Amino acid sequence: MGKIQKRSIINYICSMKTSIFIVVFSCVTSILFAQQSIDTTFVDHKYKEDQFYFSITYELLGKKAKEIKQSGFSSGIHFGVIKDMPINERRNKAFGIGLGLSVNSFNQNMLISPDPDGGYTYQIIDESEITVKRNKFTTYLIEMPLQYRWRTSTAKDYKFWRIYSGVKIGYLLYNSSKFVGSIDDVKLSGIDDFNKLQYGLTLNAGYSTWNFHVYYGLNSIFNDSVKLNGKSVDMNSIKIGLMFYIL
Repeated sequence: MGKIQKRSIINYICSMKTSIFIVVFSCVTSILFAQQSIDTTFVDHKYKEDQFYFSITYELLGKKAKEIKQSGFSSGIHFGVIKDMPINERRNKAFGIGLGLSVNSFNQNMLISPDPDGGYTYQIIDESEITVKRNKFTTYLIEMPLQYRWRTSTAKDYKFWRIYSGVKIGYLLYNSSKFVGSIDDVKLSGIDDFNKLQYGLTLNAGYSTWNFHVYYGLNSIFNDSVKLNGKSVDMNSIKIGLMFYIL
């Protein structure tokens, strides 16, 4: 074999080695840069589940007298913000404290009307004699939820299971009562007979944005002075519905 042929073969092999080296170097460089890109992605390992919340509930009257019946759809709307305070290293356990507003309407057959002495009387509407188009009372409260929070969240996972239990303390800002029917309409507001402080147990459980919500009032909606047929109206509030959390 001539010197020229040998030189050509050597040049060809060197060229192949150079090409292979360039390809391998390019692949390794790409992998290293990709890995570096992943490694430098910011992950907040001190994350908190500070959230806005919005809830729609069906309002029930608990401990009510047999004569009192609910009618139609009694609804509630609740919204606010909750501050999250993790208590373990994994940050899947926390306490939560919040502040919000609540509007609660109860459709039922107990008529609230003013009496000549400046107070109020409470009586069951006889629907065999009186046609009722609407009869409800409504409460407007500022609320402070306090929660113990457990969830499956991580620093990267924003969709997770949660169970939040706790209490909710509410202060009555305003109330109203409205009757519309075959007799004169009765519209009242600022009734003194409602308890200013209302509180109860709460439970929120679900996945991601959608969560089941329940509230059970531990005290009466009305104060002890409210009587129906000579007995105290010791009704409490029960709320069942959906809770939506928004980051």
